[in-house]
Amino acid sequence: MRLLLGILAIATVFIGWIYLKPGQKGATPITLVFHAELGGEPLVYDQFVYDNAGGAGQYRVRDFRFYLSNLSLWQGDQAFAEPDSYHLLRFDNMDKTHSITLPEVPLASIDTVRFLIGVDPAANKSIEVRGDLDPNSQMAWNWEVGYKFVVFEGALQVDQEVSPLVYHVGFSENAREVAFSLPADVLTKANGQIHLTVDPAKLFDGSERIDMQALPSVKFNRTDAEILANNYATMIAPAF
Repeated sequence: MRLLLGILAIATVFIGWIYLKPGQKGATPITLVFHAELGGEPLVYDQFVYDNAGGAGQYRVRDFRFYLSNLSLWQGDQAFAEPDSYHLLRFDNMDKTHSITLPEVPLASIDTVRFLIGVDPAANKSIEVRGDLDPNSQMAWNWEVGYKFVVFEGALQVDQEVSPLVYHVGFSENAREVAFSLPADVLTKANGQIHLTVDPAKLFDGSERIDMQALPSVKFNRTDAEILANNYATMIAPAF
């Protein structure tokens, strides 16, 4: 009897970790809208208008994309976790926003949003196609099973010299959890939408400032990838 009571007590403590399922009564659609911005303005492509935070010159952005996974919405200790939650957010063309719509969220309100920038280790080491994960895509490594979590490509101009910038980050330990609180009336004011900003400049100016001229490329070096991952952990923020 004591064992049964102990199991029930543990189940009660962890009830918030069991996600609610879509299709329940009162479920409503919620859309997360991501806006690519630098310096509070919409992202500008293929122009040398952004300063190298750690050194000389200006850089341009040609390609910026990343995986977002394990998306969950919370109301107190109740959570709705999106099934097969793997999204590729692309900002490599003139479209500077990306939306994720959850068609049936069985929560009356939302106070917290959680997700990973990157892919969780289990899915990152699998060849199973789930969500936007595809081992035959351009976001998959060609030298081992796994995915590029964040891709940033462009060029740096110092005086009249132009050099390429290539940053591909995607070791399993580079996944970073993002969580933030929402105002109580955010869904009512925004008609079921949650707006967020994505600032790619944070890759180079976060917990550590990076000189693009000294470090123009990151692909296979775990130490450099860790620095970028710690920086991009802060590149997404609520737009309130």
